[in-house]
Amino acid sequence: MTEQFDAVIIGGGHNGLACAAYLGRAGYKTKVLEARHVIGGAAVTEEFHPGFRNSSCSYVVSMLHPTIQRDLELARHGLKIIKLKQDITVPTEDGKYLTIGENAGEDNDSLFTQLESFAKGDGAAYVEFEHLLTEVADVLRGVALKTPPNLVGGWKSLLDLASQGLEARHLSADARCFFADLITSSVGHMLDKWFKGDAIKGELGYHGSVGNFQSPYSPGTAYVLLHHVFGEATGVKGAWGHAIGGMGAISEAIAADAVEHGANIECNARVAEVLTKDKRATGVKLTDGRSVMAKVVISNAHPRILFDKLIDSALLPAPFKREISGYRSGSGTLRMNVALSELPDFTCLPGKHLQLHHQGSILFCPSLNYLQTAYDEAYQTGYAKRPAIEMWISSSMDNTLAPAGKHVASLFCQHFNPILPNGKTWDDERDAAASRVIATVTEFAPNFKASIIGQRILSPLDLEREFNLVGGDIFHGSLHLDQMYSLRPVAGYADYRTPIAGLYMCGSGTHPGGGVSGIPGRNAAKEIVKDLKRKI
Repeated sequence: MTEQFDAVIIGGGHNGLACAAYLGRAGYKTKVLEARHVIGGAAVTEEFHPGFRNSSCSYVVSMLHPTIQRDLELARHGLKIIKLKQDITVPTEDGKYLTIGENAGEDNDSLFTQLESFAKGDGAAYVEFEHLLTEVADVLRGVALKTPPNLVGGWKSLLDLASQGLEARHLSADARCFFADLITSSVGHMLDKWFKGDAIKGELGYHGSVGNFQSPYSPGTAYVLLHHVFGEATGVKGAWGHAIGGMGAISEAIAADAVEHGANIECNARVAEVLTKDKRATGVKLTDGRSVMAKVVISNAHPRILFDKLIDSALLPAPFKREISGYRSGSGTLRMNVALSELPDFTCLPGKHLQLHHQGSILFCPSLNYLQTAYDEAYQTGYAKRPAIEMWISSSMDNTLAPAGKHVASLFCQHFNPILPNGKTWDDERDAAASRVIATVTEFAPNFKASIIGQRILSPLDLEREFNLVGGDIFHGSLHLDQMYSLRPVAGYADYRTPIAGLYMCGSGTHPGGGVSGIPGRNAAKEIVKDLKRKI
């Protein structure tokens, strides 16, 4: 059986769904094919223990662009996002803690006072650091919505490059210098220049390591910190939020808009190959033997999956094959969900009753040295003995996820080497690695291990097998400067097009990179509509 559409999209992750919604709004008949039994890709909510549901991979909201929320009317489609009641609490190894966020205390001087108590001068330094970081992030929010200039294009590409570069004119002189430091420096060296206290450097350093299997002292890691702060939640820039029902609620709301505008979405539909004729994409063939024909084919899959597995390599130019073969992917992440009989009772903030710190991010990364050790151990032996961990107890703000009186928690953990040494496999090491995560949290909350009544462990290999995240990379490719902007995924093809006519990319392996933003899907749709109107 053969079906015919204007566009067929490989992968029903949130970017593929966003692309379908925008194409539908432009009047194009679109088919979305999702290999798993449920839409959403890495932005999905699933039951992992009887009666307990949680976000499987991505777990907090910040990068979902307000433009996309408005364009696709996500609130009308049922999406409700609430701001975390407390942003980040960092327990320290001496039994103290640092709380960052607008609810850090009863007045605006609370964080300043906390930082000064850890290291004199850090309060004033943080005020300046945050101001500059916010100024730079404001510019990047606009650039994220624009198609990167094609570095091998003609005069128009040069004009686009100049135009987007002019966005920096809005930055103050100090912010321009700060931005230059962000995109060239390591997060460790940068933070060592600004701060003295371990806790603040551990917190900010962790965000330079999220999904980034690198030492905090590797050049370019400071940009990853920036990547994680240019979002917003509930209208508050840089804030983090929770989607009621888990991250799958985002994908479901986007899918509802796509379907409302004519999209046909099918699950359990794995694509085997992209069909071509006369060096042009004409549709896809599924593993069940069916074909879906379309004017354009759009891939929401990881770039390496598209070009290594779904395309006849003979159709690709030799320079492109060389560059895409070198596209790096592997984020050093282990992801866990745990079902809890009670809330964690932290040594630094005692009590099993619901408190403010339970309703925000809890970060176990008390220093840059802690983070460096985690990386070194993972690089040498496979995984950290004491991982850096971000915990979010989503049921503390969302009673749809767990039975009354019980809780679910997300654990996002670094560092875990996608490639284990000495012939070991993640199927052999998964439980042992998870035990290190549990032991680490239990050091700070002694009741934690005993409170676990169910769990789901996703090693780097599991993330690849179940969610097609090559190397377990949550961003569809490392966020290194040679794989960003006009170089993502490779130079000459950052405009969502590929060497094959009629074949496009719309996933996180394109600008502006990973995170649940919907921006790659939206930007790709804009370019595809231009081409369809020109009948290219």
